[in-house]
Amino acid sequence: MRTLLRGNHEMRLMTTEASQVSDRPETNSKVGRLIQEYGIDGLGEDLEEYWTGEREEQFSLRELASYFNRQLLRRAMEEAGLNPIENEVESTYRLLTDDDVSEGVRIQRERRLERDGVDVEALESDFVSHQAVHTYLTKYRGASHDTDEETDQVGKSIETIQRLESRTEAVSENTVERLANSGELQIGDFDVLVDVRVLCQDCGTTHEIVDLLERGGCDCE
Repeated sequence: MRTLLRGNHEMRLMTTEASQVSDRPETNSKVGRLIQEYGIDGLGEDLEEYWTGEREEQFSLRELASYFNRQLLRRAMEEAGLNPIENEVESTYRLLTDDDVSEGVRIQRERRLERDGVDVEALESDFVSHQAVHTYLTKYRGASHDTDEETDQVGKSIETIQRLESRTEAVSENTVERLANSGELQIGDFDVLVDVRVLCQDCGTTHEIVDLLERGGCDCE
C-alpha cells in the first residue's frame, strides 16, 4: 500500500486580488498536491465544473470540500484492499466528521478502518476546508462564478471574508512556526484552523459564515 506523506503544515499563497491566478503549479496548493498524491485524475476538473455550474448540479464550496474529502476516503479505502460502495463512503465520512456523531461511535469507526489497513490519522489530516478549495479553484485554476449583480455582491463578500480568514491563518502559522523554531513554544506538527461562525439568536443555530451566505439565510426563516 502506498504511504501518504504530509508536511508539518501548509502555507497558503496570498494575493491582493481573489481572482488573480498563480503562475505556480497546482501542486503548490494543498488540494492540487493531494490530487497528485492520491492519483485521482480529473478531480480538479470535477471541482471546477461543479462550482461553476457546468454540470447538472452546482455545489457550494462547503459541498465541494465534502465531495473532495470523500474522494480521498474512497481512494484510501481502495488502497487498503477494500471495495467501498458509494453509500459506505458517505456513511463513513459522516461518522468521521459530523459534529452530531458521538466520540465513541467515531472512534469505533476509526479503529475499524485502521484494522482494515487505512492510516486514519494521515487521511484525516489531508481533509481540506472550503477555504482550501476556494484558493485552489480561483488562484490555481482561474475559475469564477457567472453570477447576476445580487449574487455577485454575496460572492464579493465571501471572497473578502475568505481573504481575511486566509490572512489570519497565515499570520498565525508564521507566528507559531517562528516561536517553535526559537524554542519559545513547544509544539509538534500543527495545523491552524480559522472558522468564523454566526449564531442565529432566533433559533439558536450556529452557522459557518460562508455556508450561511451561500445558502442565503438561516433555516428558521
